Amino acid sequence: MKTICRAKFARLMALLLICALLGVAGAARADEIKVVTSGGFTAAYLELVPQYEAATHNKLSTEFGPSMGTTHNAIPIRLDRGEEIDVVIMAGPALDELIQQGKVRAGSRVDLVKSYIGMAVKAGAPQPDISTVDALKRTLLAAKSIAYSDSASGVYLSTELFPKLGIADQIKGKSKKIEADPVGGVVATGEFEIGFQQISELRPVKGIDIVGPLPPGAQRITVFAAGIPAISKHPEAARALIQWLASPAGYAAIRKSGLEPAAAK
Repeated sequence: MKTICRAKFARLMALLLICALLGVAGAARADEIKVVTSGGFTAAYLELVPQYEAATHNKLSTEFGPSMGTTHNAIPIRLDRGEEIDVVIMAGPALDELIQQGKVRAGSRVDLVKSYIGMAVKAGAPQPDISTVDALKRTLLAAKSIAYSDSASGVYLSTELFPKLGIADQIKGKSKKIEADPVGGVVATGEFEIGFQQISELRPVKGIDIVGPLPPGAQRITVFAAGIPAISKHPEAARALIQWLASPAGYAAIRKSGLEPAAAK
């Protein structure tokens, strides 16, 4: 009974917050807000979009791209070529770089979620031990093939963790960065034996089993944050959207996707 009451209270607070945002950004009603989000926040975001659109009557035009890298859909590349974007959602360090470059408005960063890196295998395949750093090292050395992302988690693995474990040269020939596509996809097809990505990006992929998060000592928690590009045409509506995404209204969807709300106690 207490759980039901808490759920009702959370929904009521979410509605009150939406009303407040509508009062603050009343002129932004019926705006079309263009959002580009990286994969880590995608599952939670897609669940929250209909709620926000129904409450505010704003339309969210959404596209997807990694937080870093040189692929055509990477968020920094989009901003370099002058795409008109109102909100970007991406790994915090990459967002900070864009703020320093003047491509995202100073003071607009709002932390949304904390994300953990996980490992996956093809559905039904044996699940190697990654419960400790030593076990993870043995699993990496024994694996026939290893896939990792071209965004924050993959950069960390290839440039920091693998060298730290002393196995970068040994696994180089059987490891591959998967550009612009979910790592889980190439694991599901059997092209790669094991794959690493943010757990929230692995969860939606069919045909894989998530072995678990990287162990303490190997894990890297990434904060995904939202910001408003300097070229945004709807900065007030963008700010209201970001405030709502960071509010308790989104906590259930965030946790369901394998993330942790950044502001949660």
